[in-house]
Amino acid sequence: MYFDELALSDGVLDALWDMHFDVCTPVQEQTIPVILQGRDVISCAQTGTGKTAAYILPLLTNLEFDGHDSSKLNAIIMAPTRELAQQIDQQMEGFSFYVPFSSVAIYGGNDGGAWGTQINGLQRGADIVIATPGRLLSHINIYDLDFSGVKYFILDEADRMLDMGFYDDIMRIVKLLPQDKQVIMFSATMPDNIRKMAKAIMRNPVEVQIAISRPPESIQQQAVYLYEGQKTHMLQHLLQGKSLSKVILFVGKKQRVKELTHALNQKGIAARAMHSDLEQKERDEVMLDFRNGKVDVLVATDIVARGIDVDDIPLVINYDVPRDVEDYVHRIGRTARAESDGTAITLVSEEDQHYFAKIERFLKKQIETLALPPELGEAPEIKRWNPVRKGHNRKNNHRKGGHSRMSKPRSAQANRHKE
Repeated sequence: MYFDELALSDGVLDALWDMHFDVCTPVQEQTIPVILQGRDVISCAQTGTGKTAAYILPLLTNLEFDGHDSSKLNAIIMAPTRELAQQIDQQMEGFSFYVPFSSVAIYGGNDGGAWGTQINGLQRGADIVIATPGRLLSHINIYDLDFSGVKYFILDEADRMLDMGFYDDIMRIVKLLPQDKQVIMFSATMPDNIRKMAKAIMRNPVEVQIAISRPPESIQQQAVYLYEGQKTHMLQHLLQGKSLSKVILFVGKKQRVKELTHALNQKGIAARAMHSDLEQKERDEVMLDFRNGKVDVLVATDIVARGIDVDDIPLVINYDVPRDVEDYVHRIGRTARAESDGTAITLVSEEDQHYFAKIERFLKKQIETLALPPELGEAPEIKRWNPVRKGHNRKNNHRKGGHSRMSKPRSAQANRHKE
């Protein structure tokens, strides 16, 4: 479906035309018409599906066509991290270019001047507020803010916000808003706590379920099976002696991010860390250096990684196997963007083989295995997902009593599933 087939305002369509956006993504096609009708919506869609435009475009259209008080706050968009709030703010600037609405981004980690800009926007009635829960509550605790004009309340990456402990903060903010408002919620997953919150703050919501997209074939996915103690040496093997440029290394814990960044710098590799302990100014400096090629390897956790928006990344390395399939798809999706190719390599420790098997099950294939260099020692026994074969083989296996989906190949060559 094309955007001009939807009931979007002319100003919004003009902005889309300038930005060369023509065709809707599935989440946009299914969500925008429902939001335009004024219904509450809960949409399950992961990052990279175009979900930000799926709520910004109808929000701007509804603001243009519906009566509202231009001297008051009219819409609040909540985001779990500063990086996502910044990203939403940037997209808002583009989509709202031809419509007469103001917006203000409310997040921490900036200087005193930013605080002044934020409170000025809140007190003077910016049309749209884009905020992290903690920062917005900081303003609420100090100033007497008027939320009586809020007609739209949007939660982006709601599951992340709950994972980060923002449930009580969100409910405090909701209690300050009018009862008669449209609530829109986007979440990559739909656990029980999300449904609990939806039941508490939404009215008869329409559910839109978008299946997790598999990574594009332009990403060459590879895996190295090894012991935890071999990871650092394997990482050095992968990076040293190569012409490095814009490599992202994803790590599960921020303390490990700091340790690996230090270890890489000791080896003469220009690496910088991205984690939640950094001030916003520091994060901006790191990202600027990364984009400009002054940093070869960006070592990052998942939480801050969601704000990374760089097209020409040739290599992504997962130092730790992500626990969720969605996180894996999101991580490796940083490469092979803008019609380019890319490589994603995952280091799979003995303890993480179970989680990696879940990823392969979702992908419906076994990921290519890279051999562990002999100088690093023996690799652990590999226990991985084995696709059930179709037709005659499946029947034969059934007659023999079936087989385990976690097989034990006898060699690295046996690990490769050729489709």
